[in-house]
Amino acid sequence: MLRLIIGVAAGYVLGAKAGRVRYEQISKTTRAISESPVTRKLVHVGRQKLADKLSTQPKLEPMVPLDERTTILVPQDQLRR
Repeated sequence: MLRLIIGVAAGYVLGAKAGRVRYEQISKTTRAISESPVTRKLVHVGRQKLADKLSTQPKLEPMVPLDERTTILVPQDQLRR
């Protein structure tokens, strides 16, 4: 029984040291990926696409301009096809 307890304690100590190093390695890699500008851009684009799909607001499309500075927008479902 004493040998079992010593074995478990030694395994725990050795595993904890190796586990901490591996944890730090995984944490560093995760941080590098999440702080990458490419990753941030992909997340932003993905969120925008998802928001567009889930939006309950009707899509607005430009109509014929009244003048150089004014454009009329109407919901897409009200357009004549």
